[in-house]
Amino acid sequence: MKLKVFADRMSQPSRAVIIFCKVNGIDFEEVKVDLSKRQHLSSEFKEINPMGKVPAIVDGRFKLFESHAILIYLSCAFPGVPDHWYPADLFRRAKIQSVLDWHHSNLRQGAVGYVLNSTLAPALGRPLNPEAAAEAEKLLFSSLTKIESVWLKGKGRFLLGGFQPSIGDLSLVCEIMQLEVLDEEDRDRILGPHKKVQQWIESTRNATQPHFDEVHKVLIKVRTLLQAQRSASGKTPLASKM
Repeated sequence: MKLKVFADRMSQPSRAVIIFCKVNGIDFEEVKVDLSKRQHLSSEFKEINPMGKVPAIVDGRFKLFESHAILIYLSCAFPGVPDHWYPADLFRRAKIQSVLDWHHSNLRQGAVGYVLNSTLAPALGRPLNPEAAAEAEKLLFSSLTKIESVWLKGKGRFLLGGFQPSIGDLSLVCEIMQLEVLDEEDRDRILGPHKKVQQWIESTRNATQPHFDEVHKVLIKVRTLLQAQRSASGKTPLASKM
């Protein structure tokens, strides 16, 4: 049976899994779970992921959720996936795992917290929260600084001094790409001081084209809708247009 990927492209981890499958020629069916319509909370979807979050996969009788676990599974289960994504070498593999573990409690919390509370909350039926956005921005800035000083300190173009991308690069870059929904001035203020991060994003984008840009088109669409919404009177809820 064909692999099924349950995802919403507005979800950073969903994009990482979709791009990975496309780049590596994994035959899959993308099943949209619309977060704006709360489809992730439906009883049908919770049969696949009782946590009610995307992405999730079904591979035959096997069900799996949590994007990092999914990326590891795909790297190991499907023939022909190049070793650089999740190396067989135990030491390299452990280092990549350390990046993924760090991501969840640092970069992800900062990026999600900032984008949600400064921009996207109304589309999900929540109020903006400037105080929470300010706290999240501090963590986001700290995380970007740590990426440069710790994870990108090697000679390579990718995390841990690599010369080809790993699942860690793809996961973290898709996280940062969520900043594309912000106003250009706001996005530049956050990413501007982090030149090394910008170069790494571009390297990861180039290594995964054309799929990287195709999957991230949704962010440009949302940014355009948000800009129109802010400038128009009688605003239409973003969720109704997504």
